[in-house]
Amino acid sequence: QVQLVESGGGLVQAGGSLRLSCAASVRTFSNYVMGWFRQAPGKEREFAAAISWSGITTYYADSVKGRFTISRDNAKNTVYLQMNSLKPEDTAVYYCAAKTSPYVDRIDYDYWGQGTQVTVSS
Repeated sequence: QVQLVESGGGLVQAGGSLRLSCAASVRTFSNYVMGWFRQAPGKEREFAAAISWSGITTYYADSVKGRFTISRDNAKNTVYLQMNSLKPEDTAVYYCAAKTSPYVDRIDYDYWGQGTQVTVSS
């Protein structure tokens, strides 16, 4: 069983930055591909970013590419999402997810956190 706890959300002005963290309670964190998703009010949850077991391979949605950076620290069982140049349309609940499949993409995630709210004011 994998438990994921997100933190770091909050209110920020457009153009600002936030860093989200996701701490995993799991025996071997490095066995999991990790991802970040988000869900805006009235919209479906959408993929934002994913990272491989080693951290070498990353994959981003077009909407965040060049502004967001996903990274991980396997020694700390933590994955991060650095968000720069934030826009009001980035406002959403952000979820951390983990999967045992080795593919660094947007599908087939097995475990989910409870989410953290990010609000970007204009």
